[in-house]
Amino acid sequence: MRIGELAAQAGMTKDTIRFYEKIGLVAGQRLANGYRDFPAETVTWLHYVRTAQTLGFSLAEIAQHGEELSDAPDAAEALSALLEEKIRVIDTRMAQLAVLRADLEERVGTGCPFRAADRAG
Repeated sequence: MRIGELAAQAGMTKDTIRFYEKIGLVAGQRLANGYRDFPAETVTWLHYVRTAQTLGFSLAEIAQHGEELSDAPDAAEALSALLEEKIRVIDTRMAQLAVLRADLEERVGTGCPFRAADRAG
């Protein structure tokens, strides 16, 4: 399928697909006339990419995990493991943000926001 049809079916722009092709996330063949031709399963892959981005995965992670998932004996199990790892990363980041928030709160109203209240003086 040509890039325009792919873009319409995937719900994204041709420029996005060209960018994904440039970074190796999708691959199309060049026809003799220079047009790109993509296999039909690229639509499903692009929907996966969009969903994975919504779930907080970077394009680099999506590309890496796409290869891992295609080689996995049980793709559903492998995907669940990836999601569990992302949850652990998010939990760690949330804990770090909670500490940061507490530190910021401690500094409010100290006269010098770059000194913690217990060190002000």
